[in-house]
Amino acid sequence: MSDTELRQDIVAACRKLEADGLNRGSAGNVSVRSGDAMLITPSAIAYDALEPEMLARMQIVGDDSWEGPKKPSSEWRFHRDLLAARPDINAVVHTHAPWCTVLAIARREIPAVHYMIAAFGGPTIRLADYARYGTQELSDHVIKAMEGRLGCLMANHGMLVGGPNLARAMWLAGELEALAHQHYHMLAIGGGHVLTDAQIEETAQAFSGYGVAAEG
Repeated sequence: MSDTELRQDIVAACRKLEADGLNRGSAGNVSVRSGDAMLITPSAIAYDALEPEMLARMQIVGDDSWEGPKKPSSEWRFHRDLLAARPDINAVVHTHAPWCTVLAIARREIPAVHYMIAAFGGPTIRLADYARYGTQELSDHVIKAMEGRLGCLMANHGMLVGGPNLARAMWLAGELEALAHQHYHMLAIGGGHVLTDAQIEETAQAFSGYGVAAEG
C-alpha cells in the first residue's frame, strides 16, 4: 500500500475505535509499518479532528527523530520496539478500552475463558507490568508480555494488540475487549470453566485463515 493509503486507513481505524467504544478522545494510538519506518498517530489530537497529513513518520531502527507537522504519540517507544522485535507484526493498536482497562486496573490476566483467545497465540492474555506512559521501561514490559502473543493488557493503563496488517489488528482489538468483558462477568458470578492448553492448541490449529485479514 502507498503511504497515502496507509495514512487514510489509520485515520479510518482511529475513528472506528471511537465509534465502537474502544477508545475516547485522544487516548490510545495506532501505528503501521511503512517500509523501514512507521506511521503513528500524533500526540494529543482527538480522533475526530485527525487528518492523514498529521501522522508522524519515524524510522523503526535509528534515532528518535520524526517527520511531520505534529509530534508522534508519547507511546511511540513501544510501537517502534514492537515493530522492530516482531517481523510478523505490521500494525499496532493501543486503546483504553473499558473492559480491558478494568482488568488492567485489577491487574488480572485473561485465561482461556473462550476459545477465541487462540487467535492471540496462546492460552492467556498476559498483563504487562506497570510503568509510566511513554517510558522505555513500559516498552520493555510490553515487549515481554507480547512474546509469542498478539495481544496483552497493560497494568493500570489499557490494552495493546498487534497484527500482520491494520485490518487484522483492529479485529483483534475488538476480540480482546470481548474476552475482557466475558472474563469480568465470569468473575462477577463467582467463576467459570477455563479451557485447557490442549483445547486452545486444537483451536489454534483449526484457526488457519480464520477471522478478518489473517494474512499480511
